[in-house]
Amino acid sequence: MTIESLITQTRHRFPHYDGHPFDIHPVEKGGSDRKYYRVRFNEAASLILVKYQLDRPENTRFVAVANFLSGIGVNAPLIYFHDEEEGLIWMQDLGEEDLWHHRSEDWQVRGELYRRALDEVLVLHKTDPRVRLPPNGPPEFDANLFRWEQEYGFQNCFRLCFRVPESRVRETFNRPEFIALAEGLARCPRMLIHRDFQSQNVLVCDEQTYLIDFQGMRPGLGAYDLASLLYDPYVALTPNEQQELVDYYLDRSEYTGSREEFADILLRCAMQRLLQALGAYGVIGIIRSKPEFLRHISPAIKNLRGVASLLPGFTFFQDFLNDLPDKPTPLPNAA
Repeated sequence: MTIESLITQTRHRFPHYDGHPFDIHPVEKGGSDRKYYRVRFNEAASLILVKYQLDRPENTRFVAVANFLSGIGVNAPLIYFHDEEEGLIWMQDLGEEDLWHHRSEDWQVRGELYRRALDEVLVLHKTDPRVRLPPNGPPEFDANLFRWEQEYGFQNCFRLCFRVPESRVRETFNRPEFIALAEGLARCPRMLIHRDFQSQNVLVCDEQTYLIDFQGMRPGLGAYDLASLLYDPYVALTPNEQQELVDYYLDRSEYTGSREEFADILLRCAMQRLLQALGAYGVIGIIRSKPEFLRHISPAIKNLRGVASLLPGFTFFQDFLNDLPDKPTPLPNAA
């Protein structure tokens, strides 16, 4: 769809601005296949226009999840209009400031923003997962999905980006420790989770935090969301900062187990999340031809090494990671 068509559609939806010139500019949004535009009517009024592909179910689900989150009290962008036939969404403009933008500030400032982000996701985690959810949602986390995440990372990062021989990829992926990891996490209690709760998916507007890119919401483990934020390859947190946020989360969550047990679950979720993220970097960076995403692989592997060093029985995986080259060397013709 051309810019002119988007302008025409927007004028139709917002007739009180018809006849007035306005600016429309693309907004870069990570690895998403959706196209984002900022429409500015004047200095005081703007919105975000999203053009999505109709053949991706998660795209059509975005509006339903946004409305669901707003309905349970989670800060999320307000939806103004949704044209399902054209794949267009007009929604609230919350600006471009996210947690990632604050990565270099003192912890006194960053920590408060992280705590506010946890406050938002805790509302989701405390919502009864049996409530009426938006239809056609993705599958809940079970052993099969955890195994899929593991294979996603092994194939699309270690095989695709580092040329690890297929035989070693399969041998390591099929280790009983990884199978037990998936089966163990699958036995943990479920709650509603964001599924991609990282620094670039938490916007900061008027000192409030807002969740975005939430269309992957599903029943899962709250520790998975927490691991996504604490072991985020985009922003490095110190062990003390991580622990402070873990304590803040547990003090306000409905978790009833011991803190030692939660620490173990958190590490196992971090292993899962980092494998999923590494697979995504390979797919987006190579297959979708966005090589800038490959730079996130090194910090993700650094985090993964740290996690593997703390999990009993994963010395073999530390050795696997230590054998990787310093930088990705993608397979030829991988794209």
